[in-house]
Amino acid sequence: MKKFIHMCRCWITRFLKYWDLLVLLVQRDLKLKYRRSFLGYIWSVLNPLLSMVVMAVVFSAMFKRKIPHFPVYLICGNILFSFMRESTNKALTSVIENGSLLKKANVPKYIFTLSKITSCMVNFVLSLGALVIVMIATGVPFRWSNLLIVIPTVELYVFCVGLGMLLAAVTVFFRDIRNIWSVVTLAWMYLTPIFYSLGSFYNDNEPNKILASDAIGLFIRRFNPMYMYIQQFRSFIIQNHDAWEVPTPELMIRGAIVAVVFLIAGVATFNLTQKKFILYI
Repeated sequence: MKKFIHMCRCWITRFLKYWDLLVLLVQRDLKLKYRRSFLGYIWSVLNPLLSMVVMAVVFSAMFKRKIPHFPVYLICGNILFSFMRESTNKALTSVIENGSLLKKANVPKYIFTLSKITSCMVNFVLSLGALVIVMIATGVPFRWSNLLIVIPTVELYVFCVGLGMLLAAVTVFFRDIRNIWSVVTLAWMYLTPIFYSLGSFYNDNEPNKILASDAIGLFIRRFNPMYMYIQQFRSFIIQNHDAWEVPTPELMIRGAIVAVVFLIAGVATFNLTQKKFILYI
């Protein structure tokens, strides 16, 4: 425990020392993302908005009648999952892409992974403008509880930092992770209730009885971290009366625990393997 506390202190000290570098790297990533783009940062709003329109048209016939405020329900899940997917994909190659710089300069290696995830978080915050537009267009009322979306947002950011650190470290030694991860995130997306309601996995006639063939619904509720964060986020935006969609304090606690566990695992893995990075990048 003492070693872990000492390691945390060292990381915090170095993090504060290189804060300016982190800001510069985040600014660089954002500028590169929208370089030579006519609309620039407006795409942070347009991308989730256009994606929501396409998905709403495709899936509304199947799910709209069962899910109140379907467009808002859809965009909430879409922007959170997109942040996780984009941040982890960029974190994967964050160390490898900066290999030449790491060989020349004595800077903390994790700063590149953290900058990628943070730049994606800035993009996520900008994309909330699309959510506001959809809420206004569909007549979803604004409430003070909307401000509580900061809770699942912070949990998701911490979760992605931990997962990103873990993936960045492993990818240095096993480059195939880049190809495998694209398949994993695709399967993960379909196992996350983005465009469907988790209540569809349960018997309408007996809402408190789980069908044997629909045990996957219980699996998603218990073991899918993205469900924990998306459901919390939605609960602070819209009030869903589906019995299987009602958020609980347990959900927030489990989300926080999962985020911290992944952060510890990611930081520990990165810290234990970073001395060998120079041999593989």
